[in-house]
Amino acid sequence: MRCLAILITMFWPLSALAEPVNIRPGIASVTVKTPNGPREISRIQDNAHEVTGEWARTSRACPPFCIQPMSPAEGVTTIGELELLEMLADPETMVIDSRTPDWYAGGTIPGAVNIPYTQIIDQLGQLGCEPDFEGWDCENAERVALFCNGLWCGQSPTAIRNMIEVGYPAERIFYYRGGMQSWRVLGLTVTGE
Repeated sequence: MRCLAILITMFWPLSALAEPVNIRPGIASVTVKTPNGPREISRIQDNAHEVTGEWARTSRACPPFCIQPMSPAEGVTTIGELELLEMLADPETMVIDSRTPDWYAGGTIPGAVNIPYTQIIDQLGQLGCEPDFEGWDCENAERVALFCNGLWCGQSPTAIRNMIEVGYPAERIFYYRGGMQSWRVLGLTVTGE
């Protein structure tokens, strides 16, 4: 009996590593459209995987890397990963990586479009707004979800506030506050690495 207990103890970690890592019960992956064709989003299947490097850092100088509010502006809806996955699958919604091109090149969420926070106002035409004499007419603005590097990153909150200031309807903007750091902590697929 003691030998059996030792064998179970020895092999228990190996059996734990074989457990599937789903997105939700019964859902192992989600396929989204990207400019390069369909891309499957799943979680890393190694039960012992750990986030390392830049994404494991917990303390960054504030300013500029201060903890962001739950909502960057009144009327904007803050979302999590499951809601973002639904939006990535929705052809009526654009998911925007609002980080600068160097961050985007280091890996992004499949299906996201890079519109840096510094250029978002100049790109509102891509989001259903029309230029007019007073700036932008955003009556037909698309639903958009913006994200950046995570809870300490101010790039998407800045973009969101700037969009609202020029007339983009806040109720059509969604904020994925967890950003790339939370996405990576959950072991979700990243492109461009």
